[in-house]
Amino acid sequence: MKFKELLQQKNARPYIMAARFGLEKESQRTTFDGQLAMTDHPMVLGNRTYHPYIQTDFSETQMELITPVANSIHEMMRYLAAIHDVAFRSMNKHEMLWPLSMPPKLPLKDEEIKIAKLEQYDGILYRRYLAREYGKRKQMVSGIHFNFEYDIELVQQLFSAQTEYKTIEAFKNILYMKVSRNYLRYRWLITYLFGASPVSEPGYFTEREERPKEPVRSLRNSAFGYKNNENVKVSYESLQHYIKDIHRMVENGILSEEKEFYSAVRLRGGKQMADLPKTGVRYIELRNLDLNPFAPLGVDEESLEFIHLFMLYLLWTDEKEAPNDWVATGDFLNEQVALGHPFAQVKLLAEGDRIFAEMDEMIESLGLFRAKKSLEVHRAQLRTPDLTIAGKMWTIIESNSNHELGIIFGKEFQGMAFERPYQLAGFRNMELSTQLFLFDIIQKGVEVEILDEPEQFLKLKHNEHIEYVKNANMTSKDNYVVPLIMENKTVTKKVLAEAGFTVPAGDEFDTLEMAEQAYVKYSEKAFVIKPKTTNYGIGITIFKEGASLADYTEALQLAFKEDSAVLIEEFLPGTEYRFFVLDDQVRAIMLRVPANVVGDGIRSVEALVAEKNLDPLRGTHHRSPLELIQLGDVERLMLKEQNLLTTSVPEKDQIVYLRENSNVSTGGDSIDVTDDFDESYKQIAIEAVQALGAKICGIDLIVPDKSIKGTKHSRTYGIIEANFNPAMHMHAYPHSGKGRHLTMDVLKMLYPEVF
Repeated sequence: MKFKELLQQKNARPYIMAARFGLEKESQRTTFDGQLAMTDHPMVLGNRTYHPYIQTDFSETQMELITPVANSIHEMMRYLAAIHDVAFRSMNKHEMLWPLSMPPKLPLKDEEIKIAKLEQYDGILYRRYLAREYGKRKQMVSGIHFNFEYDIELVQQLFSAQTEYKTIEAFKNILYMKVSRNYLRYRWLITYLFGASPVSEPGYFTEREERPKEPVRSLRNSAFGYKNNENVKVSYESLQHYIKDIHRMVENGILSEEKEFYSAVRLRGGKQMADLPKTGVRYIELRNLDLNPFAPLGVDEESLEFIHLFMLYLLWTDEKEAPNDWVATGDFLNEQVALGHPFAQVKLLAEGDRIFAEMDEMIESLGLFRAKKSLEVHRAQLRTPDLTIAGKMWTIIESNSNHELGIIFGKEFQGMAFERPYQLAGFRNMELSTQLFLFDIIQKGVEVEILDEPEQFLKLKHNEHIEYVKNANMTSKDNYVVPLIMENKTVTKKVLAEAGFTVPAGDEFDTLEMAEQAYVKYSEKAFVIKPKTTNYGIGITIFKEGASLADYTEALQLAFKEDSAVLIEEFLPGTEYRFFVLDDQVRAIMLRVPANVVGDGIRSVEALVAEKNLDPLRGTHHRSPLELIQLGDVERLMLKEQNLLTTSVPEKDQIVYLRENSNVSTGGDSIDVTDDFDESYKQIAIEAVQALGAKICGIDLIVPDKSIKGTKHSRTYGIIEANFNPAMHMHAYPHSGKGRHLTMDVLKMLYPEVF
């Protein structure tokens, strides 16, 4: 089968670089001084046996991170980054993930290496068998498994361009068998470029074992790594041979189970190998990538992009020996390269040059010019072994130690996960509440698919239970009309007033002209001008002592910029509090202090704002717990009422307010007061949300004196707004007070079965 010609067909071109990817990464949990952790797998991660993202491999300390299938390497790496963050923040704070493939120093006694404490007894029995058959120490090696599938559209186009095979299933099997054989033959190049296990730590080899002269390029990918016994022989000549050989060895007791077959390449189809005859090969699992200690995630996008290109080359290039001989040659060459010194010139320069030349030809023929840069970087490493990962590692180890290298990078990567604990790596462009919610979803082992990232729209799945969630708090628990009620402030007020709750009196205006005519009615009162339907305090202006016509008109213009209708309402005196109600319970109460600065008698308002905005909790567009304080039209109007400009220098300790409205989204400070509030006000909030028919709601109460018990039919409070999309991040990371993990409460409401 001439795949080179098929790949150059016009119809195949759009799909050449399309593929599907998945990744499994193993790492040992250790202490900061590089000792195996003594703790169990984190309980907060739930049931590891069925967890889709975080499990344990052989030992209790060997954490395995698993990405969902993605349509790009970039997308897959985003998920890996997020899962990494969750893993780090779920572990003991004094532990890290060992960044090296070779384990840290191992205990003298085998019994101190703890087998994973699984719920399923057959999993424990299997691990006990592996410990007897191969020894516990070899099981402690970690690495990357990279799952690769050519896009089905590409396979379909290649199939359509040939006549030799009648079914696409048979064609796919031939395609993947060829690629598997070529990968096994040429994998020495992957070992050379990405091998990263040059030395072992004490305890890996026993005194009776043969050991190589270290350093080498990759202990893990040599005969001294974790390999099957010599009597395990599997042919890749065809899928039928592959399946037959593995079945035969299981029947003869050479292998205990099909999954005991360890190879640099495994063929994948259904849930188990027994499904392969029926399903055929769907993708292949590449198992020979060492952990890269210089990459925070153990592997980087550039390396995987090169491997993707390499996988295309393996389909492009023809085999040059009979199948079994071809693979056997690859085994021999890989062992040579794996056991070579990290600084030694590889003996396969001629073959390496040929591979890169053929990849050049492929890139030119298929128009893959963006891949040129990656190709050149790795081509240069062919003659500069000190620039390979193993070479760079040995440069450090030679003057320090492997142990020190592991500690330095392990602690650095652990620290990175806590630099912004309110964000989730990989998804930092999403709203902060959604990031926090994604963290909880991953931690508890609920499958998640991001349906629309800009819209913060998620699909969740656990077993057969599916939920759709928008903005981390809009769920199936609220019917369609509820958000519409809360979005419309006029309707909200009418519903609450009819239910007997205290709301501010006011008027609605559809035009600027009509609103201006009402100036006489409000000019000498305390009042609020706000858009009819917007959230986050946008377009709101508060006048506590009346307003001039000019200021009144300017405030109206600001409100009409945000909506086609505005409300003018009486100002209710008192302190504003946000009550977060979820499933008929008040989960958090927040005092929000309007955007402000405190004078020092030296600096201007502008300078004080700039300094306050340096707080790492402050950011923009709801990607941080607090928003940056702005100095726009609304703020300047507020300063004017205090006889100040942005260039004015406030007196020492003078509090200068830059907003009347206290929304955190406009630069306000958030203070948790949940435990300080009388239950009577909590009950008012709960009943008001029930009147609106909502399950999740942020409802804003004005309370003149919270020491006085509140009653529904009184002026001890006033409800000024109900929010169908209440920000949860401000409760999780308040400016001061106790943080409230509301996104986890939402998840618990949706999926009580995982708690």
